[in-house]
Amino acid sequence: MSRSVIFTDDALEILLSIKNYIAGEWGSRQADKFLMRVDKVLKLTAENPYMYKVSSIEETARKGLISKQTSFYYEIHENEILILFFWDNRQDSIFTG
Repeated sequence: MSRSVIFTDDALEILLSIKNYIAGEWGSRQADKFLMRVDKVLKLTAENPYMYKVSSIEETARKGLISKQTSFYYEIHENEILILFFWDNRQDSIFTG
């Protein structure tokens, strides 16, 4: 069963910020490629929600990987995957795991 993917306001804001940063640094084509990668990973996560490990800080959240630079945190609900936020892995982590 594939679940719906829902974004928090924070997740959407961060995703837009990352997209704009990529567009500014490497052009809109690279930004579009990034968004296509996000879409692909989130669809796969919706089909296989347990594929990523549980965060060691927040037991209800899991940490997924978009690229080596970008992770995302999400919760699994009965009919949906809630994307909590995206994270630039080059930053100091507020979470581990």
